Amino acid sequence: MSDSPGNHPSISTATPVTDADRAWTFEAVHSVSRTFTLTIELLEEPVDAWVCTGYLLCRIADTVEDDPTIPPRERARLLELYDDVLDPDHPATVDTFLGEVDPHRPAEPNADWQVVGDTERVVRVFASLDDDVQAAMRSVVREMATGMAGFLRDHADEGGLRLRTVDELEEYCWYVAGTVGKLLSNLFRVYGAEETDSEDARQFALLLQLVNIAKDVRDDYETENNVYLPGELLEAEGIDHDAVADPSATDSVARVVSRITDRATSYADGARRYLRTLPEDEVGILAGMGMPYLLAIATIRELNERAHEAVTSIDAVKMSREEVELLYAEMTGEVSHEKIDRLADAVRERPYTNPER
Repeated sequence: MSDSPGNHPSISTATPVTDADRAWTFEAVHSVSRTFTLTIELLEEPVDAWVCTGYLLCRIADTVEDDPTIPPRERARLLELYDDVLDPDHPATVDTFLGEVDPHRPAEPNADWQVVGDTERVVRVFASLDDDVQAAMRSVVREMATGMAGFLRDHADEGGLRLRTVDELEEYCWYVAGTVGKLLSNLFRVYGAEETDSEDARQFALLLQLVNIAKDVRDDYETENNVYLPGELLEAEGIDHDAVADPSATDSVARVVSRITDRATSYADGARRYLRTLPEDEVGILAGMGMPYLLAIATIRELNERAHEAVTSIDAVKMSREEVELLYAEMTGEVSHEKIDRLADAVRERPYTNPER
């Protein structure tokens, strides 16, 4: 597997990248993830543009992986083809990928599928970046795509993902979230930041993704037919994966959600160690990574009080918009490690309010 930069047949004769293309990457990220947009907006040039492009490359893979209307083995095949497109030594092209994906695109594509339809544009912007920036992204996106494909093949006969063990859950979290964190760390290092401890970086990713899994239990089941709660934890409660939709099992499922929340909490110290390796004064890197950390800590607070709602309702467990906006305002000012510690202590106990009130 080659991850060296270089002109790929997909892009060697492509239309030159324009300022409009680069501006579009920011608009596209905003259209698919309001949460990640907060990170982007806290970063400065050129890192913000790098991260936009890397995130969109990841989002293309994630959109294919998540779509329950495409049979699992077909999704795996498409992800492996996407990996081929990103391999400079493979003859597969973006047009090849889009030709295979097109029959599965919704008639009225949502924002995610619109980005997939613009894969050529994303790859074109990617190819315009310096070789070291491309290299920082390429291997990680390919790891994500092939890792997701492996999970889809392993669970193809189950209709959707039905994870069996905590270890399998955390391996899955690595492919869908840890790889994104690794991509960001790689890009920060290209800019000149110190290399981070790989285990602390892994714990940062696990904190964020386990929180997402705990709060989105109902949503993942109803929209993607996936149950990420490990079978071994459900079995300890005397239930199985399908109990997520059984009103009589809500208490039992909620206890499993609480166990996942506790596991996420156990990674908070490692996540904080990861943040401490980031510089305070470099293009918004600390603010950009501190924001999702604070959101995760605050969401754990909500989950500790409302685990049942995560089981019974879609999008029920979340922070108030006011709290998110106040934390974002804090991150747009001068950001220090001490400030992040103070804010984390505050949101761990109660919703953050304007300190001037």
